[in-house]
Amino acid sequence: MIITGNQAAALAAKNAKVRVVAAYPITPATPVLEEIAKMIEAGEMRARLILVESEHSAMAACIGASLAGARCFTATSSHGLAYMHEMLHFATNSRAPVVMAVANRAIGPGWNIWADLSDSISQRDTGWLQFYCEDNQEIYDSVVMAYRVVESEGVLLPAMVCYDGFVLSHMAMPVEITDVSEFIEDFSLPSVIDFENPTTFGNILSPDYFMKLRKEVFEAHLRALKVMKKIEKEFYEFSGRYTPLVIENYRLEDADVAIVAMGAIASEAKVAVDSLREKGVRVGLLRIKSFRPFPKKEIVKALKDLEKVYVFDRAGSPGCEGQLFSELKSALFDLKSPPEVYGKIVGLGGRDVTYRTFEKVLLERISDEWILEVVV
Repeated sequence: MIITGNQAAALAAKNAKVRVVAAYPITPATPVLEEIAKMIEAGEMRARLILVESEHSAMAACIGASLAGARCFTATSSHGLAYMHEMLHFATNSRAPVVMAVANRAIGPGWNIWADLSDSISQRDTGWLQFYCEDNQEIYDSVVMAYRVVESEGVLLPAMVCYDGFVLSHMAMPVEITDVSEFIEDFSLPSVIDFENPTTFGNILSPDYFMKLRKEVFEAHLRALKVMKKIEKEFYEFSGRYTPLVIENYRLEDADVAIVAMGAIASEAKVAVDSLREKGVRVGLLRIKSFRPFPKKEIVKALKDLEKVYVFDRAGSPGCEGQLFSELKSALFDLKSPPEVYGKIVGLGGRDVTYRTFEKVLLERISDEWILEVVV
């Protein structure tokens, strides 16, 4: 089918047997929920659509429905995701395996509806798994695989499937819509709300138990990495498509230099790699799909023998640097002879990032962290 990224997310939710969807619109994620509403109205999707009064309420509804035993889904973006912030922590500590599509959009003011990754990356410490997609096929596949990951025994954490707003959310591309009914398992939790035997729990957690809870969340993230590798392998065997959940190496085998990127700009990076190879530059790409959990061991293995690494962030932490840049330097810290690592911030607020952006940095050795030129 030729469909948008938002349509791919909606179809994946339907085919993953989602039974409860909480809906509150925000650009550019609104069409995800509109597509789901149409499918429910037409009888094509057997789910309850809950229309709520805010994004905060949308996540609260998903948490409650999940703990009652229903597979849940929602979609949001930018300020909507920020408004959910409190409930994102609730979802993690409740161990509610909710999956949410995030059509990445800049955070204002000034008011901006175009893409960068600041909205979801600013939620990195809430305990949610985060997957960053390169194209619309990945959006469909990743939503499906995310349910298998988050519902796995030993994980039970919520996940965001993130993709650049408008660049992917509204761009139509060919997407293979695989019947995943045999790949998706029935939803079950170790314990769910029993309406026949209601129980109340004290909502105050003492320091000892709270620290134990947070330790279990950390350990669940580490277990999730192993589960993700297993699920991406099973999905490849099932569908014949390799869709990474952790990292992707592109022409890194004999490279001296690496580009590191996440999201849609990684597609342009691949074009840049091919172009730079023709110019005699032995470069490859390491695409990070999973920002949380952060795949430190896999990154070290991929980059440890290189001379230089250029990290391209489509977000930044004021007072510090690009978040991916910080995380990657930390991962390489224990190497005796780590590669030289350079951080570049690009594409904020939807500023265009083309393959020439990457070429310009590698060929001209730009020292400025901020790549502000519009390269045409």
